[in-house]
Amino acid sequence: MANPAVTDSRIIRHGPYPELTLPAIIVGYGLGILIALSIGYASLILGFSIEGSELAAILGFGILRGLMGRTSIVENNINQTIASAVNGASAGMMFTVPALFILGETDFNVVLMVFACIAGGVLGIGFIIPLRKQMIDFERLTYPGGVAVATILKSPGAGVHKAVLLLSGAFVSALIHFVSQSTGFENWNVGGAIGMPDYMNGIWYVSLLTIGVGFIAGRGGFFFIVGGYVCYWILAPLLAGMDLLPTAAALAEADISMPGYLRIALFRPVGIGMLIGGALMGIVLALPLIVSAVRSMQTASKTRTAVSTDEMPIKLLYIAVGLAAIVLTVIAILSAKEVGVPRGILMALLATLWIWVAGVILSECIGRTNWSPLSGMTLIAVTILIVITSGIGDSAAIISSVMVGAAACVAMAMATDLMLDLKTGYLVGATPKKQQTAQFMATWLGPIVIMALIFVLHQAYGMGSERLPAPQGQVLASMIQGILGGDVPIQKYVAGAGMGAVLSASGVGGLGVLVGLGFYLPFNIVLTYSIGTLLKIASDWKLGHRFSDDVGIPVAAGLIVGEALVGVGFALYYVISGGIGG
Repeated sequence: MANPAVTDSRIIRHGPYPELTLPAIIVGYGLGILIALSIGYASLILGFSIEGSELAAILGFGILRGLMGRTSIVENNINQTIASAVNGASAGMMFTVPALFILGETDFNVVLMVFACIAGGVLGIGFIIPLRKQMIDFERLTYPGGVAVATILKSPGAGVHKAVLLLSGAFVSALIHFVSQSTGFENWNVGGAIGMPDYMNGIWYVSLLTIGVGFIAGRGGFFFIVGGYVCYWILAPLLAGMDLLPTAAALAEADISMPGYLRIALFRPVGIGMLIGGALMGIVLALPLIVSAVRSMQTASKTRTAVSTDEMPIKLLYIAVGLAAIVLTVIAILSAKEVGVPRGILMALLATLWIWVAGVILSECIGRTNWSPLSGMTLIAVTILIVITSGIGDSAAIISSVMVGAAACVAMAMATDLMLDLKTGYLVGATPKKQQTAQFMATWLGPIVIMALIFVLHQAYGMGSERLPAPQGQVLASMIQGILGGDVPIQKYVAGAGMGAVLSASGVGGLGVLVGLGFYLPFNIVLTYSIGTLLKIASDWKLGHRFSDDVGIPVAAGLIVGEALVGVGFALYYVISGGIGG
């Protein structure tokens, strides 16, 4: 018989674990803002976005478990769902909105743009939720990103340790970038010091953020750096050997350096073409997945009447989709007075249809291959919208098309983000309805944060500048110029598009886009990025994948956060003080 004087110190829980709680929501909002600022800033430099779910899960453990003593895995899952949903707007808006600034069309209604992106996010979520059971429960698509986050959530002790490593990396990165910005030492001319010809461009970008992104990408970023090395260490020497490069006197007269000439006159336009060709070929290669996605929609439609109590009511989704579509229609009409009601309705209807189809296709792609042709889908959407608005004036056509296109891009990004998070929830025993509710609750915040970030960074550094290349925005701007009859190097674009299409047709997911980014971006960024890629490959080879996952990835994520926050801080300083950042 047990001694009644002895009490059992074990805590016995009755009922469900805490999940959709106020602490999870508040922490999710806070981390979402932090991650959106960091990844949004990085995407303007490197031209692609990375998933924020893993970063949110690591930091969430540090706060919820390490500081607040909360131990529920599903509660942290809600935190990362909300945080990644806030960040979801970064990919959608950074791929589109910078094009307006690059084209000089800054006289647009900012409030309308924000509401358009919020409406797009609601549409993307509403359309994709009914497919959760089909894609995750029945087809059991892999969603590698969702599996990675689930692994973190299932190892809470390691999660706290990773949070400490992440914060350590952030501190080091922030300190170095602060010194770099304060002293103006942003580039290191190693090539000049060792006597390398200037056309080989041996200047390295001083950036731990770039190294961190390269480490996280690992082997996936290998072909990105190949593109840059081919330009300056193979093609440039060949051009020099054939005496096809301009003389020093000609460069001095034009007030441009040899690397600057090579990039602006040759490699950047070819790279833009490769990005377009590679993205569109990615759509063609995704046709089997498109067929599979359509079948998923058909199957899901037959089972909607049997949706469990764990899912959001289908009628509520219909209402959300309907209201968002109406809002998008009003926004399309108001985006420019020249648009008119009939054209605005047509734009909104086509955008809504594209959001539905493209969101499903992208979710299928990322579920099977962990690669999403988001840029290609966005280019197609904006092309359709530009064609519809042609004839109303270039400025009106550009503003209205990019505004509705940004809404579509945010919708597609939110759809894929939610499916990744729902896969994580499936693996850790979360309630789908609560995750879906959390995603809706976070949809409003991301567009506000990203819109403010874009304005601050543009005023400080300038979109499309050496400091903020904004590759995807440049591609969209160039495509718009081409459609509207602008003065663009068509031959170089066409040649690049052909090469990008051929590379993507090789079977390596996104190869044309990756190599095209290497062509497009300043080579100093590519050089520094290659350090991170090589460190990841060497780490996996010598120390194993476990070390990379437990130590390398958290530190690399910290390098991104630290430098990005300091970069945004300096941008705010330049704006407030009236200065212009270098």
